[in-house]
Amino acid sequence: MMEINESNVTIMVKSLDQSIKFYESIGLKLKERWEDHYAMVETSGITVGLHPSPEQPLGSGSLSIGFMIDSINDAIELLKSNQIAYKFDDGKSGKYIHFEDPDRTMLYFVEPKWR
Repeated sequence: MMEINESNVTIMVKSLDQSIKFYESIGLKLKERWEDHYAMVETSGITVGLHPSPEQPLGSGSLSIGFMIDSINDAIELLKSNQIAYKFDDGKSGKYIHFEDPDRTMLYFVEPKWR
């Protein structure tokens, strides 16, 4: 039986440098970069691939990537300090901050109520 060793979500981006800088600014770390062809950034539990694709339409449509955190206030300060627009939502399952990367990929931080 085949075993999956690792996985990632790949996002098409206009600028690899700009995207790496953005994801580092919200707390992910550069895992690997293959010149201007592809890069991977990671945090606990997820690796995000960044693939330059300036000719394709961008944006995540109905997909979003979430990051569970301990303090929504710390996340708000992080986004403010990086001048990233966000929308706060006090939902039934937690406190959410919705925002987008430079290529309109929908992202969110959540402080879940069950923790």
